[in-house]
Order: sequence, then C-alpha cells, then structure tokens
Amino acid sequence: MARVERAVVIGGGIGGLTAASALHRRGIRVTVLERAASLAPVGAAISLAPNGLRALDLIGVGDAVRALAAFQGDGGVRAPDGRWLVRSSAAAASERFGGPLVLLARTTLVDHLAATLPPDAVRTAVDARVLDPGDPADPGRPARVGTPDGELTADLVVAADGIRSAVRSTLFPSHPGPAYAGFTTWRVLVPVPGAVFASHETWGPGRIWGTHPLQDGRVYAYAAARTPAGGRAPDDEKAELLRLYGDWHHPVPAVLAAVRPEDVLRHDVHHLARPLTALHRGRVALVGDAAHAMPPNLGQGGNQAIEDAVVLAHHRDDLTAYTAARLPRTTAIARQAVRAARLDMMTNRAGIALRDHALAAVSRAAPGLLLRTFDGIADWRPPRPPYASPQTTPGDG
Repeated sequence: MARVERAVVIGGGIGGLTAASALHRRGIRVTVLERAASLAPVGAAISLAPNGLRALDLIGVGDAVRALAAFQGDGGVRAPDGRWLVRSSAAAASERFGGPLVLLARTTLVDHLAATLPPDAVRTAVDARVLDPGDPADPGRPARVGTPDGELTADLVVAADGIRSAVRSTLFPSHPGPAYAGFTTWRVLVPVPGAVFASHETWGPGRIWGTHPLQDGRVYAYAAARTPAGGRAPDDEKAELLRLYGDWHHPVPAVLAAVRPEDVLRHDVHHLARPLTALHRGRVALVGDAAHAMPPNLGQGGNQAIEDAVVLAHHRDDLTAYTAARLPRTTAIARQAVRAARLDMMTNRAGIALRDHALAAVSRAAPGLLLRTFDGIADWRPPRPPYASPQTTPGDG
C-alpha cells in the first residue's frame, strides 16, 4: 500500500477519535465524519484498563486520564445480600498489570481526544458511506467516501461507525452482522450525596449490578439482566430497576433513590458472534465495535477500540499487517467476554451456589489468583516505544 498522506475517519466515537489523533500525530491529514449533530457520546462511563491507557500514552493523553483514577483500596464481587465473594485490591492489580484501572465519564474522554485534533478536523451531522474501498496496489485508485456535500478521496479510510456499521456491511456483505447476546443493560451516572462504599459488582440469578465512585463525586452504576430482546418497562426504567434490584445490599437502594427515570439508559446487548475474516478490505480498516463488538462483561470494548486505533496508525501503510496484529487478539478477547457473561449471569440456582462457593474459596486461599483472568489482556503493550515490551518486534501488535 502506498504511503498514507490523507485519511478519512467515519465515526467520531472513542475508537474513531483515537485513530484520528494517532494518525494526525504522524503528519497525516485527517478528516473525521460523525453522523450525529455533536460528539456527545452514547453511554455514561467507560472503564480504561492499563492496556488502553498505554495506548492513550501514544497520543499524549494517558497521564491526564490516569489522574482521574478514583478506585482506591479494595473492591470486588458481592452477592445480592452483600456477602463478598471475591475481594480485589486496586494496588495489587496496578502492580500486576503496570498501571491503574480508571473509570471516567465518556464525555470526559471524548473531550480529551477531540482536543488533540485540529479544530477543523471534525465534521458533525455528516452521513458518510464508502463508495469504493480503493486498491492499495493501485496508486490511482484511492478509497472514495460519499457525503451529502460530495465525495472525498483518501489513502486510508477508518471505519469506526459502531456495531451497526454500514461500512462493515459494504465490505463484508455476507457477514450476518450483530447477534443478540441474551441480556439487556441499564446505566446511570448520578450524584449520590453521602454514599460511601467500596467499588463492586454484584452477581444475582441472571442479573448483575455494578456500583463505582468517580473522582468528580458522581456514581456510575450499571445493571444487566437476561431478558428477551426488545423489551421495555411497562412504566419507566427506574421502576424496572427497583423491581429487579431494589432489595439488594447497600448502596444499591441509595443509588436508585438518587436516580430519576430520565437518567436511565437501557440498551440490549449485541455482539459479533461470528468473527470477521479480516479487519480491512482495500484501503478501508475497521476499528472498535464495527470490527469486533463484544459483550461488556470484561470491560474491554472501549479498550480494544483504543488498541485498534494506535496499532492501525502503526500499520497505516500495510493493512494486512493490521489485520494480522489485531484479529487473533480481539477474537480471543471477544470469546472470553462471552464466557464471562455466561458465568456471571447464570440462572441455575445450583450452579450459582457452586460458583459462589468456589469464588469465595479461591478468593480466601489465593487473593491474587483471579487477577490472572486478565493476564494477556491488561498487560498488553503497544508495538512502538516507549511501551514496546522486549518480546515485541516491529510490526507486532
């Protein structure tokens, strides 16, 4: 593929903005096309693990995001009655994986990413589509992107247009697209005055609840429950949360008391159950949910999008190398996320009792053992200095 000098990014979410920033830092002229009227993201908060933070270091915002870390001391997994099944230490996780876990509002991260780009790089309210993916072997055939204002040509197109990616459908028309993962989620981000608690996730029968403090004083809470696709509460989603979680341990009732019905976001969870055969075609590369949408149970969706972005910038002149670097890793993590969803959202009561007993026993006997779940994920390092590991060779991702 010829040297990339001009890139068009379709989608102004976290993956698209990170890719745009990483390409811009390499002297490439970048245009971001976002269909929405603004860059305001969908969703409440995002969890960034050390792997994602190391990737953000390459665009100069890693330390600013680390400064927002709110997790201190212990946290873990609880039962609905409040019993601790697993205790975890933020310090132990940071020591094992070389950095903290940071939870922050998505709007905050988007603002940091957008600030790394020239003011005229982002165009909102633009519905873009790929007209021709181009031919990397033919300098006279760039990729062509259609917009209501006319066509754009580019040496590289980054498709970061989400789980319902129109670009993915254009490039891989035989792929079945996203499948329902079997559960829906609710998310809220609200101030909860006086609530003091350790960060935790609680596992019930076919349901989970997570409550986490943010540095700005707000609380991020999420819930998930197995339910048929397309469901909605008969009254409002706060009332639904009260029905499902209102009698769970502190601070769940306090958080729900602080929530207004309009604060609650509800979305069914979909994922790409069948991996793509490649993450590129022609001069077009897919990143984030467009490439490998996964259940949120490992908290890696956003982190993998950020990884994609910096690895793509590294392999910008060779998209075959980008696919080789990213497809095996993201496929494995997506499958692990599916397995995690099966474990933490079990419905069989005998199985739940066995699971909870095993988790508690392992947590007591070897407190750090469960951190190994994230070995090979959170300890990932980008393929370029300053964070390339001794085992990483040029071209690896």
